[in-house]
Amino acid sequence: MSTQTAIKQQADVILIGAGIMSATLGAMLKTLQPDLSIEIFERLDVIAAESSDAMNNAGTGHSAFCELNYTPQLQDGTVDISKAIKIAEQFEISKEFWAYLIEQGFIKSAETFISSVPHMSFVWGEENVEYLKKRHEALTKNHLFKGMQYSEDSALLKEWIPLVMEGRDPNEKVSATKMDLGTDVNFGTLTTSLFNYLKVQPDVNMHLQHDVTDIKRKGSNWVVKVKDHVSGTSRKITTKFVFVGAGGGALPLLQKSGIPESKGFGGFPVSGQWLVCKDQTIIKRHQAKVYGKASVGSPPMSVPHLDTRMINGTKALLFGPYAGFSTRFLKKGSLLDLFKSIKLNNLRPLLSAGMDNIPLTRYLISQVLQSPADRLNALKDYYPNAKAEDWELEFAGQRVQVIKKDPRLGGVLEFGTEVVTASDGSIAALLGASPGASTSVPIMIHLIERCFKAQAQTSDWQAKLKQMIPSYGQSLAKNATLANATRERTSKVLKLVE
Repeated sequence: MSTQTAIKQQADVILIGAGIMSATLGAMLKTLQPDLSIEIFERLDVIAAESSDAMNNAGTGHSAFCELNYTPQLQDGTVDISKAIKIAEQFEISKEFWAYLIEQGFIKSAETFISSVPHMSFVWGEENVEYLKKRHEALTKNHLFKGMQYSEDSALLKEWIPLVMEGRDPNEKVSATKMDLGTDVNFGTLTTSLFNYLKVQPDVNMHLQHDVTDIKRKGSNWVVKVKDHVSGTSRKITTKFVFVGAGGGALPLLQKSGIPESKGFGGFPVSGQWLVCKDQTIIKRHQAKVYGKASVGSPPMSVPHLDTRMINGTKALLFGPYAGFSTRFLKKGSLLDLFKSIKLNNLRPLLSAGMDNIPLTRYLISQVLQSPADRLNALKDYYPNAKAEDWELEFAGQRVQVIKKDPRLGGVLEFGTEVVTASDGSIAALLGASPGASTSVPIMIHLIERCFKAQAQTSDWQAKLKQMIPSYGQSLAKNATLANATRERTSKVLKLVE
């Protein structure tokens, strides 16, 4: 793979965007069929600089251990854990593939991108404590959440999370859950490692500072128009398959393809910011990802958390993210991105979703208008003794939430990921955000099954899929013995706490 290689006129596969999704799909396809030719295009001058970057709200190995928005409380008081089980299973599948990469020597060291960090949920107030207790009871009935601890004991909580408990009103009712199996994942490093593996493969070329400006169908193929930002020249490449993994830039490109399946999709951009700790003594005293409850109307990406992360081998402590609004679809996108995405076929879904999400709009406006004092007060909910001088504000990336048609409501705002594929499987685009990166492996497996249906059913591909994902074709959520054995193996290979 080379950033200087001349662009071919034809390729078997074109990957748009140099993030975790394209990297995962490229590595899988090249393993399944080594003779595939792959061209990769990235508009920026570096790999993984958008959503996959370590600072861009992609650092938690999302396994539903601590994210309360994955376990809503229903009107009858019960806690729905179905989404949590699905996400926990998906993350285990991702770990299987990463362990395979280590075992095969495709990636040399697991420590560069994944490490053990306890996942915790922390709440206060009688009603929230009761909810967390019910959540714990419901989750621990499933083997995927075996080992999750629950406590209302202030003395024990001070041992678990000293920063969170110090300076807190001793009469305040609080509780927390703790899962030692939690992880921190640097998806930027993982993405780079995957592309480094692809670098030594034949017929794989990466082109940085190349912007895909158009995608058009030509017979059974696709013609992709690409502009070189360095030379200013444009070229066209013909391909059998296109994957649009361009983060916030995926929706406009999907719309350019003109496939019927793209009709009705819209995007709602949400930006974010972190408070990043500058004091090493404070950073050393906290070792957990502590998630709380989201504010009413807030998007999942804004669920507050006091977050231990490993960034380029150094321990960091972040709080946030604070949500915001921008009409850009990418960090360095255009202020016209949102307006250009509005078409006749998605106008009704956009308007309907907007009317149904007025609390979200109010919330985002309030976040944009926050003062430094407001941000500090939000931090003090999780770290009562926090001082402004110990923290600095940094950008936490840009997300585009999916808006799609809904037969009942006209349009609905989705807070997950959506893979849109043409009926013949020749083009696919990934839209949306969380849990995104953490579930990249099962997402790409499903894409391969859909877009490479005939090949995926051959004995050769089936055997290779089972090598990459030993649990392939089985349910980790339903088979406790298999899930426990899988976790034991991947924890050993990835050098994680069991």
